[in-house]
Amino acid sequence: MRQDHAVVSSQEWLKARKALLDLEKEHTHLRDKVNAARLALPWVKMEKSYVFDTPDGQKSLAELFDGRSQLVVYHFMFGPTWEAGCPGCSFLVDHFDGMLPHLNHHDVTLTAVSNAPLSKLEAYKKRMGWRFPWASAEGNGFNSDFHVAFTPAELAQGKVVYNFTETESANAHEELPGLSAFQKTDDGTVYHTYSTYARGLEEMVGTLMLLDRAPKGRNEEGTQGFVRRHDEYGDMPRRKAG
Repeated sequence: MRQDHAVVSSQEWLKARKALLDLEKEHTHLRDKVNAARLALPWVKMEKSYVFDTPDGQKSLAELFDGRSQLVVYHFMFGPTWEAGCPGCSFLVDHFDGMLPHLNHHDVTLTAVSNAPLSKLEAYKKRMGWRFPWASAEGNGFNSDFHVAFTPAELAQGKVVYNFTETESANAHEELPGLSAFQKTDDGTVYHTYSTYARGLEEMVGTLMLLDRAPKGRNEEGTQGFVRRHDEYGDMPRRKAG
């Protein structure tokens, strides 16, 4: 991060800021177009049945909607043998709880889904102090079908499909992050409407959006290299480098 920024008069700063505002408005209008195109995507009927373990017992995908017509699933990286969830996924879902009343009131249910057994999810959820719903997809193939979980045999083949693209196994892991959206119609039919992966998830991380507006930006060494689980920062010195 450069420290040799020009220091100018207020009038010169305002001129530069207005030029940036034009670019920001262009970005906003493009985002509006992307959002419209996203809503116009065709849907795919969900033909396969899935059973998830939840604190309220086993539930189908349709039952995860919890009485609402829209469902957003965060594919949280937490493998069956792991003792804790992915730090990056934990960073992202730290932003979920404040959204819940707004989403629920707007006919949207938000849940995380992971391959770890429910007992591990519940223990980690308690540790992190989260309230959002979290279901276990252990053994049901859901995360595999949405290309965010891979077996050793699949990884050994050299390539897997992630983010709609063939990806070298060396750049993949047994678990990867993603988000998928679903619609349930009045007759109970469930449709897959949208999925996003990798950097497509960034806009859900409000901390990153705020850092992008701070003087030093993200000020990171490697993607999200500064991120820890929120109970692991402890007495770590505040980052000043860059």
